Amino acid sequence: MKSSSKKTAAPKLPNYVLVVEDDAILSLNLQGALEDAGVKEVVLCTTTDQALEALRRKKPDAIVLDVHLADRDDGWAVAELVETLGPKPPRVIFSTGAPQDIPEDVATLGCVLEKPYDSADLVSLLGQPERTGIIKRLRGALGAK
Repeated sequence: MKSSSKKTAAPKLPNYVLVVEDDAILSLNLQGALEDAGVKEVVLCTTTDQALEALRRKKPDAIVLDVHLADRDDGWAVAELVETLGPKPPRVIFSTGAPQDIPEDVATLGCVLEKPYDSADLVSLLGQPERTGIIKRLRGALGAK
């Protein structure tokens, strides 16, 4: 008699994650956690200009975006540009100690992790299916025609 045991599948993580964070200790911690979890490529950027250059080179599957960078206080501008990268833009996760500073219309472009957070929370979030709100579903329906 065979026993049927269901194995829980490991969460599907993105292959390439761009981390835009100017706190060196936090960004290295996130890089290590993501690589340990199985993300194949993690690129670290400390400024908006570095993030834009990385986006020009290769489209990531996901972006972890600090919204208050040393060079600019509106890091969410990168998230607005990400929406222009084609039909399946990278998933955006905002990382901030001040979530109330993100404009409401921009906050809908991704989810928010409030600092301080554990890197395991980021890994868990990236392993979950991306939520699809009504706007995203409508965009998909309109783009499919």
